[in-house]
Amino acid sequence: MPDDFGPTPSSVPVQSIESRASWVAAGVSLAILSVAYGSTLLIVVGLRVMEIDLGVSRSTMALAGGLTWVGTGLGGIVMGWLADRIGVRNSVLMGAVMITLGLALSSSGNIWALYIGQGALIGFLGMGAIYPPLLIYVSRWFDRRRGTAIALISSGQYIAGVVWPAVFERLMAGPGWRVTYLGFAGVVLLGVVPLAALSLRPAPGAVGAVAGGTGDKRAAGTRVLGLRPNTVQAILCTAGFCCCVPMAIPQAHLVAFCGDIGLGAATGAMMLSVLLACAFISRQFWGVFADRHGGLKTVLAGSAFQAAAIGAFVFTQNEAGLFVVAAGYGFGFSGIIPAYVVSIRDLFPSAEASWRIPLVLFTSMSGMAFGSWLAGRLYDHFGFYAPAFGSGVVFNVINLVLLGFLVLRQPKRRRAIDARLAV
Repeated sequence: MPDDFGPTPSSVPVQSIESRASWVAAGVSLAILSVAYGSTLLIVVGLRVMEIDLGVSRSTMALAGGLTWVGTGLGGIVMGWLADRIGVRNSVLMGAVMITLGLALSSSGNIWALYIGQGALIGFLGMGAIYPPLLIYVSRWFDRRRGTAIALISSGQYIAGVVWPAVFERLMAGPGWRVTYLGFAGVVLLGVVPLAALSLRPAPGAVGAVAGGTGDKRAAGTRVLGLRPNTVQAILCTAGFCCCVPMAIPQAHLVAFCGDIGLGAATGAMMLSVLLACAFISRQFWGVFADRHGGLKTVLAGSAFQAAAIGAFVFTQNEAGLFVVAAGYGFGFSGIIPAYVVSIRDLFPSAEASWRIPLVLFTSMSGMAFGSWLAGRLYDHFGFYAPAFGSGVVFNVINLVLLGFLVLRQPKRRRAIDARLAV
């Protein structure tokens, strides 16, 4: 009789696939993402400057930034499949070239060019060809410490967030946002391409083979958490959308929010860097937490912290208080997206990772895009950000309900991976 909750521990030890090469692959992926993710931060830092220069509404600019997230998620579905066929190295090389072209097109200053540049080139063909394929790639190098490894490479977003916003803000205040876009296009091309070309090699095992993880022992058609597999996938995707709506609001609007309340863009850029620095540090904690407690419980815990921080933004206006809230928000949200990836690998076979992981990333990034646009739209209507932060709390509560439902269906102890791999 099949186990509705996944496999049970085996007494037969299985050799781990992890090696020194696994950590090299993770380190190279981290370096690539630390550069590539800067392309998504340009419009965040320049939101207010570009809005004024182009003479458009806040929601118009926020939509351009949101399209980057939609494009990344949608592109990941296609590129996750394509990377399995052409190799992750070629996928990343293509993505770097597309990001470069997207930044150049966006710098023209036309709204249509900004939308195509951000959504199609930087998002769909650029980050879509880099971020989801690298997550899948690294997940196949690890079985014991998969959560730690995925958390590590996902931190490229936060290294980028620490390094680039202050640089972008200074350049935009000087030469201007168009020059900043063009200059960073060169950085991406010269930074990502050599790393990918020289360092990315195939992960161990063929695609579709067992690569370690609880889900790899699930037979086709076996129920997951007592439910149909695609039902669990749908719940995870919906939860991902709902948690990423509030996740996007501070990340996309914090610099503009600080400018609106009189703290200035430089303070906002510094606050964004503090937020993402705390996210980088805490993401390593969440990775270890996921290795010990599983992906679902990690998503639930991180989402609960995020909900508290989003609520605090509604009531905080002073500089010191906002730095504290931003740091707390960074601690909470940082573990969520990598934990969704770990959850997919915990629950489903490796052969299904190339479409299940990009699908949950797509719905999550669609939530990021919607949250960024919604916050801009609410700001345009009310003239301040409190309603946007309040709507974020509502979406976060829905997310917690969905995740709580799945967590309650898990057995109390799931130590199958450690038991399988114990020597």
